Amino acid sequence: MKLSEVGEFGFIRRIRPGALFRPEAVVRGIGDDAAAFRPEGGRLALVTTDLLVEGIHFLREEGRFRDLGWKALAVNLSDIAAMGGEAREAFIALAVPEATPLEALEELYRGIGDLASRWQVNVLGGDTTAAPRDLVICITVYGEVAEAELLTRAGARPGDALVVTGTLGDSRAGLEILLGRARAEGEDVAALVCAHRRPVPHLAEGRFLAAAGGAVHAAIDVSDGLGADLGHLLEESGVGARLFAARLPVSQALRRFCRGLGRDPAEYAFAGGEDYVLLAAVAPEAVSALGKGFRERFGGDLAVIGEITAAGVREWIDETGSARELSAPGWDHFRKG
Repeated sequence: MKLSEVGEFGFIRRIRPGALFRPEAVVRGIGDDAAAFRPEGGRLALVTTDLLVEGIHFLREEGRFRDLGWKALAVNLSDIAAMGGEAREAFIALAVPEATPLEALEELYRGIGDLASRWQVNVLGGDTTAAPRDLVICITVYGEVAEAELLTRAGARPGDALVVTGTLGDSRAGLEILLGRARAEGEDVAALVCAHRRPVPHLAEGRFLAAAGGAVHAAIDVSDGLGADLGHLLEESGVGARLFAARLPVSQALRRFCRGLGRDPAEYAFAGGEDYVLLAAVAPEAVSALGKGFRERFGGDLAVIGEITAAGVREWIDETGSARELSAPGWDHFRKG
C-alpha cells in the first residue's frame, strides 16, 4: 500500500493508536491543531510544528522572502490560536540550497520578526542545514493555555452554532492572481494577494473564544479549507453539520473578483484554504452575547454559518434553500485525485 492511497489524514489515523508512550500527562495528542500536555505550574503547554517545502507550499519569488518568513510563522501561530492559547516561543529550522543568497535568508528572518514582534513571540533557536535543491522551512511554536480554557476539535454538540471569526476565500483568490490564473483590478489585487502572502493569525480571537466560560465547545483553524477543516472537527466530535451558503462571510474584494469571473464566492469561501480564521462550535444560547462581545472587541461579526447536527448528517444548503450532501474538498498533502 502506498501513502497516496490513504492520504495524509488516513495516515494520521493509522499511526495514532501507537503514538503515546507516557499518556499520563497528555490531554490532546495526534488529531488536533497542537499537542497539549501538563507542564509544571498548572497551565497546559501547546506545541505545534509546520513544514513548508518550496514547490509544494510556496514558490520562491525574488524580493518576497520577507513575506515568506511572515507566512511561515503565521501558520504555526494559527494552530495555537485554534486551541485558545498564547504563543510564547518559536524555533526555526531551515534546509537551504547552496545558491540561496544570504540577503534572502536575512529577509526571511525579518519577515518572521515582523510577526513575532507583533505577538511578543521569542525566536529561541532551531537548526540550519544544506539542501540539494529546494528551500525547506520548519517552524515549531510553543504556547500555553489554562486547562479550563483549552479549545479542541472534540466537543461539538448537536444544536451548536457554527461560527467563523473572519472572511473566507481571499487567500485562494490571491493565489490565483499570483499564478496568472485570474485577474482583478485596483485595490482588490493588493488586498487579495496580501491575504495570501501575509495572513494574520487570529490569536486574539482565539483567546476571546477560549475565555467565553465554556460556551465554545470546539474549534479549529481554517488552513486546509472550510470544507476540509469542518470535516476534521466533525470527525473528532462525532457529529454532523448543516452549512448555509448564503451565510459564508466574504469580502467585497472577493465578491468583485468572482463577479468578474462569473464565479460563486461561496465556492471560494468553502474550498479556498489558507484563510487562517477560526471555525468554532458555540452553545446556541450563548451566540447572541458572544457575537455582541466579539463585535465590540474586534469591530466585525462573528458570522454564524451553520449548525451542528446528529452524526451522519452533513448538508450544504444553497442560496435557493436546496440541500445536498456536504463534501469536504480541501488540501491533503498526499492524497491524489
